[in-house]
Amino acid sequence: MRRTILATITAATLVLGLAACGADEAGGSGGDTLKIGVSPVPHGEILKFVKDNLAAKEGLKLDIVEFNDYVQPNVALRDKQLDANYFQHIPYLEAEKAAKGYEFTALRPVHIEPLGVYSKKVKNLADVPEKAVVAIPNDPSNSGRALNLLASKGLIKLKDGAGVKATRTDIVDNPKQLEFKELEAAQLPRSLDDTTLSVINGNYAIQTNLSPAKDALALESGKDNPYANLVVVRTGDENDERIQKLERLLHSPEVKQFIENKYQGSVLAV
Repeated sequence: MRRTILATITAATLVLGLAACGADEAGGSGGDTLKIGVSPVPHGEILKFVKDNLAAKEGLKLDIVEFNDYVQPNVALRDKQLDANYFQHIPYLEAEKAAKGYEFTALRPVHIEPLGVYSKKVKNLADVPEKAVVAIPNDPSNSGRALNLLASKGLIKLKDGAGVKATRTDIVDNPKQLEFKELEAAQLPRSLDDTTLSVINGNYAIQTNLSPAKDALALESGKDNPYANLVVVRTGDENDERIQKLERLLHSPEVKQFIENKYQGSVLAV
């Protein structure tokens, strides 16, 4: 009798263990809940507005996971720890897919965080001295973006056709002999004490109490901007009913109004 009971317990434990393993392998949140990775600002704030005010009407449950870098949200999505992420733009996604082989699909653009040039040393770009140190993001898509912004303001000139993939080797004229320092995007706000200029991504500027609309010496235009942020999913999951519900909500008039009211031009709804 004792052996029978022990055998039954062992079998039950084994079944439960296999079920747990199966759940882990499935990844994400499963069920009705959509698990989505975000940068805290503004992505996390936008999704929290959706979760608190709109999601229940669509029967959608959101589990929002915050990341403080640009690498881990894609790793977690690949590893099925997330159902989707919302932190990146198309040029960054394309660079990541080419480098790491991710099989991801981007959905519709949601918002733009204009890249800005900031300084604690000068009040306008005309006052930038020779051999000034300029910090830019170190990931390829955003470094090219930063160089294009500086070029648009006449600080440097890039070779024809450099486009969004521009690198420092594409600089054909640097009249002030600016010295470039590439840093992880999250570290750029901290670099302001040690640089003349720092070109900072909008989300990290806002997180450190910089107002792109007020504090930037130069700011990207929202018009025809290829750097709109959007939701990304594993290829094949784009028709998931939960994803489609989230897409409808992110492109609703309520979210557009929230972005305009909260960020006052520092984040632009697409």
